[in-house]
Amino acid sequence: MGSWTLYRDGKTIAPGEVVAPGQRLSWPRTIGIGAQHVVAMFGATFLVPLLTGFPPATTLFFSAIGTAGFLLITRGRVPSYLGSSFAFIAPIGAATASHGMASALGGVLVVGVLLAVLGLVVHLAGARWIDVVMPPIVTGTIVALIGLNLAPAAWGNVQAAPVTAVVTIVAIVLITVLFRGLLGRLAILLGVLVGYAVAVARGEVGFDAVQDAAWVGLPQFTAPHFDVAVLGLFVPVVLVLIAENVGHVKSVAAMTGENLDDVMGRALLADGVATTLAGAGGGSGTTTYAENIGVMAATKVYSTAAYWVAAGFALLLSLSPKFGELVATVPVGVLGGAGTVLYGMIGILGARIWVQNKVDFSDPVNLTTAGIALVVGVANFTWVAGDMTFEGIALGTAAALGIYHVMRAVARWRGTSAEPASPASAAREG
Repeated sequence: MGSWTLYRDGKTIAPGEVVAPGQRLSWPRTIGIGAQHVVAMFGATFLVPLLTGFPPATTLFFSAIGTAGFLLITRGRVPSYLGSSFAFIAPIGAATASHGMASALGGVLVVGVLLAVLGLVVHLAGARWIDVVMPPIVTGTIVALIGLNLAPAAWGNVQAAPVTAVVTIVAIVLITVLFRGLLGRLAILLGVLVGYAVAVARGEVGFDAVQDAAWVGLPQFTAPHFDVAVLGLFVPVVLVLIAENVGHVKSVAAMTGENLDDVMGRALLADGVATTLAGAGGGSGTTTYAENIGVMAATKVYSTAAYWVAAGFALLLSLSPKFGELVATVPVGVLGGAGTVLYGMIGILGARIWVQNKVDFSDPVNLTTAGIALVVGVANFTWVAGDMTFEGIALGTAAALGIYHVMRAVARWRGTSAEPASPASAAREG
């Protein structure tokens, strides 16, 4: 932890320069930036356990431990905070409803182990095979269908307290465009606080559990239970975590000017280990956080020292049961409003992957891959095979992978790859 070199005078960043992962500013400034990282990840990290019924303090505990482990495994070369992954919301919710929290944790743990194994494979064999198996059309489709599959859950929460939900949505929308810098990036957290205040005023929040909780103590730990029936819900999440981690490493590399391809496998392994630990003790699965990329872009500080500080702050907060119970008082109306925004944003992030990679939708292979998989995911197609249940996200993911690779192989064999998708697309090309 003491291996960082001091950047210049430790106070002022020169124009056009950044503080690299192996550097740091003065400790007071580093601690301040670490606190910003905690605030940036806070809203999204806590929304996942609140939406799935997991204990918030436990999720924060494993988030802190996972972040520290990530920094160690990547040897301090990749600045990242590991917060709750939204990709787990739907499978955890479905598994908890049908088989209980312990079975959902078993699914989280299995995802972590699979991701860790894939990380080792990438570390040994290189990352090029990821692009072959998961081209942007497939990755974008999977991310999009995960967000859109959650739409009914958001509506269910909104119906419970529509006024509070609408206030929360309006607050998030306005804060996003009213404020610049860090405040604008914290729109979801601030919108939740506005909605929470309205909910308190409307008598929708109870504080009895907060008053009864201790100030200091360990979070609530729960052992996982392995149930084959729910594994089909979780396995597709591995593909999303791969995409998120690869995207994070590439983003950091682009912003710092460092080539981080050789540490890609370590990043996947580290997130796999963090998710495994979370599943083993009662926390939500983790992923690298775009919210913290925003803080780094704004401050030009990519120092991993700030992330050690963030992990320390998060760990301390997780050791206060009273704080955990306070977070757990966020009512369903607020969750419905925030979920409406978040789930929609996840869906559009999938579309952003298509746009950034210039996916050609005049190609019938791309069009058919995305079209079928999205309908399967959004409508939540379900297939029961013996003890196994496969729902919209699993089936949509399988459809995206299978349809793309089969159609691409047949199209190459038949020489039909360049045909326009429809008369409309042909007209646009002309």
